[in-house]
Amino acid sequence: MSAVAADTREDAGSATSLRPMREDDLDTVIAIEQRAYPFPWTRGILRDCLRADYPAWVLLQDEAIIGYGVLSIAADEAHILNICTAPEAQGRGHGRRLLRALLQLARGRGVRRMFLEVRPSNPHAIALYHDEGFNEIGRRPRYYPARDGREDAIVMAMELFAD
Repeated sequence: MSAVAADTREDAGSATSLRPMREDDLDTVIAIEQRAYPFPWTRGILRDCLRADYPAWVLLQDEAIIGYGVLSIAADEAHILNICTAPEAQGRGHGRRLLRALLQLARGRGVRRMFLEVRPSNPHAIALYHDEGFNEIGRRPRYYPARDGREDAIVMAMELFAD
């Protein structure tokens, strides 16, 4: 599950930083998740990701959490599970910053290929992923819940190191 809003402008005048997500961040992260998505992840899913030691990061602006990303790494492959920017902070480059941080983290752990899924109904995320070097490699039929049933997922991948 991965989605991100279009983040193309830098946020002038506000300092941002990244740090690992902690269990005591979950109330804030869940509140953002619920505002950003019609079918949000549950607290249990996020808690399980932390307990499984998945790399999970929060993006802070003036010490307040405004976004987060969750990654799964196995062998030399990684999968972006979730990237989210708070709706009120979208359109300022924060999703791109989170994506690049996850890519950098994966490269540092020897990952050769990164995967993600994105809703076809999220053109801003698709454009961001293409802009950052991801390519569509397939579809997962009926992957996401949707108001009228289910929505396919576009599967995207990016090679991080040349063979």
